[in-house]
Amino acid sequence: MKKGIAVLIIALLVLITTALWLASTDGVLKPYDALSFGVIIVVIGFALFFGYKRITSVRRGEPAEDEMSRKIIQRTAAVSYYISLYLWVAILFIKDRVSLDTEELIGGGILGMAITFAICWIVLYFRGIRNE
Repeated sequence: MKKGIAVLIIALLVLITTALWLASTDGVLKPYDALSFGVIIVVIGFALFFGYKRITSVRRGEPAEDEMSRKIIQRTAAVSYYISLYLWVAILFIKDRVSLDTEELIGGGILGMAITFAICWIVLYFRGIRNE
């Protein structure tokens, strides 16, 4: 229960910080800023779903983590790690061809890793893990 509440509080703090970031801009969002905002919203949605799922399972008396959820997280981490390696190779490849700061590229890579993890988790959660 405490982890679920902690996830919801952190998601709320990130939303507040993002709102402050948007309020401090001059009103016109650059395409990269709009993309970053969209990615942040997707990651926050994933965190809210995760926190809600954990809180409802605790209220039903289910264990916080069972063997299947641990296996899904482990497989998700492995698959998203391999995909993120290729993401970083792509970022290194396009680094000299775009006019973005290094901080923006690193931030985009980190957000890309979070999105990769979320997509891999969603696919494995709904598809399931096949017998090996």
